[in-house]
Amino acid sequence: MAERAGIDTVHAGVTPEEKERIVTALREQGRCVAVIGDGVNDAAALASADLGMAMGGGTDAAIGAADITLVRNDMLAVVDAIRLTRRTLSTIRANLVWAFGYNVVTVPLAATGWLNPMVAAAAMSASSVLVVTNSLRLRYYTPGGWQTGTLPAPLSSYDPAATEHDYPGRKFDVLSDR
Repeated sequence: MAERAGIDTVHAGVTPEEKERIVTALREQGRCVAVIGDGVNDAAALASADLGMAMGGGTDAAIGAADITLVRNDMLAVVDAIRLTRRTLSTIRANLVWAFGYNVVTVPLAATGWLNPMVAAAAMSASSVLVVTNSLRLRYYTPGGWQTGTLPAPLSSYDPAATEHDYPGRKFDVLSDR
């Protein structure tokens, strides 16, 4: 199964201490490490990873140690979480660009008298409404984009020399209980 998924290395049947050691070793190599777990034996690895994801039906220890708790007990929820996170960050960046752009342009114009202060105040209100409206678009995010058959694009922080399994710049390791 790992070969079909393009996973290079599988660490199976390891103890909780060994899981944490593997995660630490991968991070020391400069790798970005995400761990998905559901039990007490995963808690240390979840806490030491760059991103820890606990399955919603997991133990309280795993949920407490994780950065994200996936409500669905479905591994495809990971893809949805990555997509929603990227969409949220994109929305935040767009909102910041709009807000700073407004301030860079209109505040100096209003301060120097080129723009009526009432018009500047109205524009600021419109800017706030635009930012909130842009953020509210996230409410309409629909999980399940995986049905299109496309995986999230790789992040640019991965090693560009790695090209295994037609995923440029990505190397895959798996840590498993089984």
